[in-house]
Amino acid sequence: MSERASSSTSAAPSKSATPAVDDVDIDKLLNREATAFQREMEVERILKAFKLNPYEILDIDENAKPEEIKKKYRQLSLFIHPDKTSHARAPDAFDLLKKAESELSEEAKREELDAVIKQARVTLLKEMNLPTTLEDNDSKLKGLTPPWKQQLRAKSKELLIEEEVRRRKAVKMNLANEGLEARKKEDEVNARKRKAEDEATWEAGREQRVGSWRNFTSGKNKKKKQKTAILG
Repeated sequence: MSERASSSTSAAPSKSATPAVDDVDIDKLLNREATAFQREMEVERILKAFKLNPYEILDIDENAKPEEIKKKYRQLSLFIHPDKTSHARAPDAFDLLKKAESELSEEAKREELDAVIKQARVTLLKEMNLPTTLEDNDSKLKGLTPPWKQQLRAKSKELLIEEEVRRRKAVKMNLANEGLEARKKEDEVNARKRKAEDEATWEAGREQRVGSWRNFTSGKNKKKKQKTAILG
């Protein structure tokens, strides 16, 4: 009897055992958390990127083709869309992406930007005493500290800032010249107005002046006609 009891007891499942947590659910949860974190990190990267270099904002190579730029923009804009991340400045990052893609889509603006980057590249290679015809994948540009791409971005930033300062000075000077011209035109208009008002005033007083002159001359004539009294 004791043997059967012992046998049935050993066959029964342990009450202390708990069902295993679903590993798939854990993976999904971790993935969601990782994705949310990555979205916020990407928002931060865009916000910290140099605003005058759309390549840096999109984190894409300067030699990228138009279709590659559009593809990268779509990927990033979907990834950091304000509806998909709780980051407070996601809208700002989203706007920066749109502006960067727009600037690189305009041929004239991209050519202007590329010209500055090319100048930065040539300047940097000259400073390194290297031929300006070197390609980016040349062995001489590998193993540099900081890396070649980082140095090129830094030099490009320096020249882009100089270009922006010149542009703002030119705009300020143009505005000043426009203001000066506007003041000159205003002074000319005011001078013409004053002249017209003076002429109108002169004309308005013509009859009064003529009447006064007539009265004056009439009085003189009367005095001349008076006979001189003879004494004695």
